[in-house]
Amino acid sequence: MKSTDVVTTALGNTMRSKARTILTVIAIFIGAFTLTLTSGLGVGINTYIDRLVQGFGDQQQLYVQKPSQQSNQPADAGPQEYDPEEAAGAREGNFGLQMLSTPEIDKIRDIDGVESVEPLVAVSPTYLADESGDQYIVSLGLPSDASSLEYAAGEAPQRDADEITIPTTWVESLGYDNAEDAVGGTVNIGMTNATGESQEFEATISGVTEIMLSNQGSQPTPSTSFTDRLYEYQNEGLPEQAVESQGYAMAVADVPNVDQQDSVKAALREEGMVGMTVEDQIGLLRGIINTVTWVLNGFALIALLAAAFGIVNTLLMSVQERTREIGLMKSLGMSPGKIFGLFSSEAVLIGLIGSLIGVGAGVVVGTLANGWLTGEGGPLATVAGLTLYGIAPLQLLGIILLIMFIAFIAGTLPAARAARKDPIEALRYE
Repeated sequence: MKSTDVVTTALGNTMRSKARTILTVIAIFIGAFTLTLTSGLGVGINTYIDRLVQGFGDQQQLYVQKPSQQSNQPADAGPQEYDPEEAAGAREGNFGLQMLSTPEIDKIRDIDGVESVEPLVAVSPTYLADESGDQYIVSLGLPSDASSLEYAAGEAPQRDADEITIPTTWVESLGYDNAEDAVGGTVNIGMTNATGESQEFEATISGVTEIMLSNQGSQPTPSTSFTDRLYEYQNEGLPEQAVESQGYAMAVADVPNVDQQDSVKAALREEGMVGMTVEDQIGLLRGIINTVTWVLNGFALIALLAAAFGIVNTLLMSVQERTREIGLMKSLGMSPGKIFGLFSSEAVLIGLIGSLIGVGAGVVVGTLANGWLTGEGGPLATVAGLTLYGIAPLQLLGIILLIMFIAFIAGTLPAARAARKDPIEALRYE
């Protein structure tokens, strides 16, 4: 019997007991379907995280900050003694971070491998006014993020121009019909300085940003030069020492040679500062997503394990029912290897049918669910660029091959039993 004959015969034999075979295929289908959905979920969300990493900024950038004194203490250290002199020198900034002083910015700039440093200043506008004079509460995004946001219309503000972006959710409130109409419009940022005086600063809307899952793009984001103008006015009236004492909560250091980032991080640690890339900041989120995906995949593998026992049961019953047929095949010269191959092929075919249907259904359901949830009008439509389900062809092929391998292993016991049968005893079987 040729190999093709073995496969053809195996295919016919799987349909002898249709109900039993269909139930076994359904068990495999459930495992394959679940595994396809969970693995696709991991692919989709990791794809979105990759987009977030790109959106947070250049991979050559290090975000530099000084951790708070409290965060440097061990979790089980208990309360620390208060030192007035140390407390006076440790100026706390936003989010509990110690402020970076101008000399510390200079130290970052002098580190080997750092091409440039851009301090991130804290600007607190009084309000944002549209062209009709209506005023709105506003907080501004970081200029360093503007170039990597996703835009519904327009583009990032030019570094040296008085430009600003607005989020898509602000378009209608500011009196524009759509995002395209907003580009080129103007807004006024109201500022109050240290002496209590107020002034408005006009900026041109350069682009309209989509809002991402991380809330990036949800705030108006000014250009670097416009931010500097606002910051300078904000500090008017303060003594020079007071302006200096404000410092910077964070700085962005450009390290063109990515291979040098580790050495730059080490140099920053020696200066009591921490340097983190975008990948460092989002790495924890990626780890959590991967862990959840593997846990869900584990449940799918449990379903496949149950299906494997179904294959064993199906084929053992098939061997029992076809004992005389096996004896006849052996008496006609069919070798034990061919008998083993015949029943193993039946197991693999059951696995192949179940996996193909399960993977196909998983891809269809995952794609439709992703389109419904993230598409226009969906519950997650406001999250720009969100992908909940992704298709990785090699991964899907791996799922099919894994299930076929599990099916083959499950079929070895009944196949070996069939191959070992004595032809004379088998022909006598009633």
